[in-house]
Amino acid sequence: MWDKIKDFSSEFFVTGDPLILGAQVSIGLTLVAIVFTLTYFKKWRWLWTEWLTSVDHKKIGIMYIIASILMLFRGGVDALLMRVQLAAPELEFLHADHYNAIFTTHGVIMILFMAMPLMFGLFNIVVPLQIGARDVAFPFLNSLSFWMFFFGAMLFNVSFIIGGSPDAGWLAYPPLSELSGSPGVGQDFYIWGIQISGIGSLATGINFVVTILKMRAPGMKLMQMPMFSWSVLSSCVTIMFAFPILTVTLFLLFLDRYLGAHFFTLDGGGNPMMYINLIWMWGHPEVYIVILPAFGIFSEIVATFSKKKLFGYKSMVFALMSISFFSFFTWAHHFFTMGSGANVNAFFAITTMIIAIPTGVKVFNWLFTMYRGKLSFPTPMLWTIAFIPCFVVGGMTGVLLSVAPADFQFHNSYFLIAHFHQVLIGGVVFGYFAGLYYWWPKMFGFRLHEGLGKWAFWFWNIGFYVCFMPQYALGLMGMTRRFNEYDFDMGWQPLNVVSTVGAFLMGLAFIFQVWQIAHSIKFFKKETSGDAWDGRTLEWSIPSPAPMYNFARLPQVTSQDDWWEKKQRRLRGEAELPEVAAAEQAPLEPIHMPRNSGIPFIMSFSWFVAGFGFVWDWKWMIVVGLAGVIISMLARSFSYNTDYYIPVDEVERTEAAARGAH
Repeated sequence: MWDKIKDFSSEFFVTGDPLILGAQVSIGLTLVAIVFTLTYFKKWRWLWTEWLTSVDHKKIGIMYIIASILMLFRGGVDALLMRVQLAAPELEFLHADHYNAIFTTHGVIMILFMAMPLMFGLFNIVVPLQIGARDVAFPFLNSLSFWMFFFGAMLFNVSFIIGGSPDAGWLAYPPLSELSGSPGVGQDFYIWGIQISGIGSLATGINFVVTILKMRAPGMKLMQMPMFSWSVLSSCVTIMFAFPILTVTLFLLFLDRYLGAHFFTLDGGGNPMMYINLIWMWGHPEVYIVILPAFGIFSEIVATFSKKKLFGYKSMVFALMSISFFSFFTWAHHFFTMGSGANVNAFFAITTMIIAIPTGVKVFNWLFTMYRGKLSFPTPMLWTIAFIPCFVVGGMTGVLLSVAPADFQFHNSYFLIAHFHQVLIGGVVFGYFAGLYYWWPKMFGFRLHEGLGKWAFWFWNIGFYVCFMPQYALGLMGMTRRFNEYDFDMGWQPLNVVSTVGAFLMGLAFIFQVWQIAHSIKFFKKETSGDAWDGRTLEWSIPSPAPMYNFARLPQVTSQDDWWEKKQRRLRGEAELPEVAAAEQAPLEPIHMPRNSGIPFIMSFSWFVAGFGFVWDWKWMIVVGLAGVIISMLARSFSYNTDYYIPVDEVERTEAAARGAH
């Protein structure tokens, strides 16, 4: 019996690697510390009622951001481990299987569990405030979306210490991801972790499309929306069409592994290239899904800190929506070497070049907005300025990769690695950092320390260029991705050492950011104006942090940059427009709000249980998990007490307290 228990534990828990053992111990100690703290301070009820069951879009946004920062740490540690392994030839720091697992989890975590939740967090916090809404269209679904993402991410991450991480690459190409290439459970953790979180991502996309189209403030036309809200709309439309492809593709891979189907195996009539086409039909739109909102963030920041309207508003809208459309016609440039023929390669090369045009248009829009503006350079603007040259270089190398004959040289080399990190770090990460700094006062009611923020900014930027510029040269020298070691005579060591130094500089920058947040909390200075940056859009017209109901009276919108225009009329001493004055002076009314619910948390946890059962083929656990999902759905169907009204006197007290803070 003890032998059976020993055999099971050795299969169930990942053992034998001191790095993983250290991670297991640190995770255990962290969990113990969290449980002790919540118990000691008697915060379990507070945690459940205020956060775990909340349907408030602002709290859900904050939880997304906290989760993404944790995932940034996990993915960043993976990156540092890889760079240490590659710093010297024939190093034995990471054995081959561990290295494969790390580059697989690094890619998945950074794209799906860091960039996506950071993006959704900003969606949740900003969009309802920008369009003058009191919440999203479907608050319950919003909570369910977050917890589906969260438990999907947890299911994927638990493979690190239980069962073993997936190691077939971040997109899990067959045959390596089939049972023949990955007989362990790591690939099943991959499938079910992404499937569960992907359902939440798709639901979020639908939710925000409906919110933007149906819940804008009175008078706000589509062509008067803030540019960030336009970027969210374009991103969410892309999500609605792209994520079903991912869901179906991974389900077919699951059938291959679980039921012995042959969709992607060469025997039995399948074809691995069908998987690669399908996964990139999702994968390349996914790149634009995460970069489009960053473009919206930069547009808001440039206009605010230039004290000017965004140049070329209509062209910017057209560029965002055309990128969303063309993103579905470029996927095959990821495998020009597949052998599809010159005509197919030429088509996808041309579409890839075409999509660079609207991307370039936006850069000129931002530059012309800054031209002759009254510029100031707080931290959000610094990230925006840093993004422009970084993304231009990334875009130009992308055009080089789009040239099919040249791609035969660049394909799977470190030139490609440098390119996509240039656009994903220099575009997505820099963009979301800019958004975090910009909207932080609106989220929490205080600014982050500028001095520490600038230290973090410079370490991030210097570290980025030191890390990734050498990788372009390494790619042209013939260094290919996914190898965990190389020979002394290749001549790659000097540039790899430089690249590793850059990676650690970015790690130091992250430490500065954590220090910045901790310092700003300790030396708390409340932002009392509600308009921390002399902003232009509606979120800056209400107190910081925003009250539960956002707007005591729904604003009447008459123009683009409506809040800025109202402030300018007041400065000029002009009377307010009649329709605006009527909305501002209307008597307060009880405010209809959604009631908190624990069902999203319980349903998502049930999906986690079912997914864990599918991973280990424990049918009893599958039944328990799916039963929990069905019971949760039935409980929601028969829930009638799902909303309430905030009485006028409570609204008046809240508004009076906010005016006192002003």
